[in-house]
Amino acid sequence: MRKISVLAGAIVVASACGAAQAQSTLDAVKAKGFVQCGVNTGLAGFSQPDSRGVWKGLDVDVCRAVAAAVFGDANKVRYTPLTAQQRFTALQSGEVDLLSRNTTWTITRDTSLGLNFVGVNYYDGQGFMVPKKLNVTSAKQLNGATVCVQPGTTTELNLADYFRANKMTFKPVVIEKLEEVTNAYFSGRCDVFTTDVSGLVSIRASRAQAAGDHLILPEVISKEPLGPAVRHGDDKWFDIVKWSLFATLEAEEMGISSKNIDQQGASKDPAVQRFVGATGDIGKMLGLDNKWAFNIVKQVGNYGESFDANLTPLGFERGINRLWNKGGLMYAPPIR
Repeated sequence: MRKISVLAGAIVVASACGAAQAQSTLDAVKAKGFVQCGVNTGLAGFSQPDSRGVWKGLDVDVCRAVAAAVFGDANKVRYTPLTAQQRFTALQSGEVDLLSRNTTWTITRDTSLGLNFVGVNYYDGQGFMVPKKLNVTSAKQLNGATVCVQPGTTTELNLADYFRANKMTFKPVVIEKLEEVTNAYFSGRCDVFTTDVSGLVSIRASRAQAAGDHLILPEVISKEPLGPAVRHGDDKWFDIVKWSLFATLEAEEMGISSKNIDQQGASKDPAVQRFVGATGDIGKMLGLDNKWAFNIVKQVGNYGESFDANLTPLGFERGINRLWNKGGLMYAPPIR
């Protein structure tokens, strides 16, 4: 009976995928009038509702940028909060049009899970946070520690690899929901909390009673390129989401912001004229209005504006997420 149930579940998911892909994602999005975006259940700086229920964050701004490109209105988004274990099924089944939820780009996810990552909106790596009272200053001192970690993540796999490679042992405390796993750490149920360093910075700043009582250890044990993803099989939607992200990076590099873009239409720079839609037909290439990039920057801002609004107040530094011409890794292909 168990095998039959599993098979039936697989057929349901496969049928849902087929229905979702029978119509192009762009047509489906236009028909319903909004982008359904999968986001974190609540990670400050990346995706979290404020006191009025308005979703904000670096990942949320990707969703808003896509809505601005498609509809000319960044507010035409609805958000589906997803745990780490729920996120891929939600995208595969068509429950969401876009997953923008601090998700690491890996070969497994890019191939066997049927996802297309459109780019990287935050370069990260896995780290460890401990209470200062433990007097631990290095991850190499964590032998025998109890470690809080979320399942269904690269974090869980990297944790095991790191301890094995360094001939140390640990006791995992595996909890799915972010709020519950952080509560377990802050209540002392585990000695260590491990996740992406961005998550540690965010959680320490937004959830700790006293941020200064917790230390993020210096070791970064992995590469975690975080970025939005769409389903395999719809290149047009893939292009739209990809270039919506790239537009925010290109705008920052060109010095175009939400504050000055109205004046950029008068620029004599051909690249700026193409970007704002004053010349050329780049929007039409995407199946969008030629002011698609203008609308993104006018309503959402460039990448730097999004970073400064959402992450800088929490103590984040740009670091490797600076533009390529300022010593970082952020780089957009030419919009031409």
